[in-house]
Parts: sequence; structure tokens; C-alpha cells
Amino acid sequence: MRRPKWQEQGEDPDYRFTLANERTFLAWIRTALALLAGGVLLFEFAQQIGPRVVVLILAIGLAIVAALLGGLSYVRWRSNEVAMRTGRPLPHSLVIPLLSAVALLAAAVIAVLILVSR
Repeated sequence: MRRPKWQEQGEDPDYRFTLANERTFLAWIRTALALLAGGVLLFEFAQQIGPRVVVLILAIGLAIVAALLGGLSYVRWRSNEVAMRTGRPLPHSLVIPLLSAVALLAAAVIAVLILVSR
């Protein structure tokens, strides 16, 4: 299989850094899968909390965030690889604070739905 052009830039980094970057990528993918699972669980099993339309919107929102995170995790992994190959600093990402904000918002909405349903 032919290597992508960006993998021909610079020098191969120490394999330990490449493997660490790959582990980070896989952690992002696991997070995306967990968000997707949370959305599916809300849709399927949250029959007793809040208005059904709010639960549906939250479940769809979590699925969309999971899909975006899956794509952004590849972009982040690739950017880190290119930076390591070319000796540049690792790029900054807004994904981490945005993901934290989404998790906070989802948790707050679920908490309010549970309180209102009781």
C-alpha cells in the first residue's frame, strides 16, 4: 500500500511517539463511541424522563457530536503526526473544550429532565 504524501514529509518520528499518538486517537474514537451509545440508550430506554421530543433531540445531538468527533480525531491524529515529522510544536485544538462543553450541556439537560419528570 502506498504511503500518503504527508507521511513522506520530514523524518520518521520515534516509534514510541507515533504509538502514543495512535493510542490518543483510539481514546478519541472510544469517546465518540461512548457518546453514540449514550444517544442510543437515551432514545431506546429513556421513556420516563421529560418530553419525548427533548430526549429525541438530545439523542440525535449526541449522535451528531459522536460522528464529528470521529472525524476530528483523525484530523487531530494526522496533524500531530505531521508536526512530529517536521519538528514543529503539536497543534492546539479546540475540540477538548468543546467536547467538555457538550458533555456538561448533555448532563445538565438530562439532570433537568429527571428532576422535572419526578
